[in-house]
Amino acid sequence: MVPTLLGRIQTRLFLLATVGPVVTLLLVPVLPGVPAGTPLGDVLTTALVVLASVAVLGIGWELLYHLLMQFRWEKDWPSLFGLLNLLNEGVLLFVLLKAGLVPGIPATPSAAAFWTHFTAVWLAVWLAANGPMRVPFIRWRFRGGRLI
Repeated sequence: MVPTLLGRIQTRLFLLATVGPVVTLLLVPVLPGVPAGTPLGDVLTTALVVLASVAVLGIGWELLYHLLMQFRWEKDWPSLFGLLNLLNEGVLLFVLLKAGLVPGIPATPSAAAFWTHFTAVWLAVWLAANGPMRVPFIRWRFRGGRLI
């Protein structure tokens, strides 16, 4: 399957809206680097805003990835590249957070909390897209990754 641009965007948003919150809810109570006494609600709000920011920025990233893929012979790239994209996407979001350019954040997360959360969600989404996603959505891979 060669995912289409629309298919990649749909899959990204779907997985961030389903797998992302589950991982976030499980991870927030044990995040490292959260200052003692920080209300759990603030940590959860920050984590969910970070998750939403990944989704919003992800649409822009998909457009850039689509442009870059036009230079490849098969107009796609290996799944490993999708896993490694956590570096560039994570660094950009972390810089935006530290610069105060992400609205709705009650407290800027520490580097340890951000990278733990971001990496766990990224790995869970990547694993879901490359495995279990194919079971309930049998035609997903034949439709270029489109869900609707």
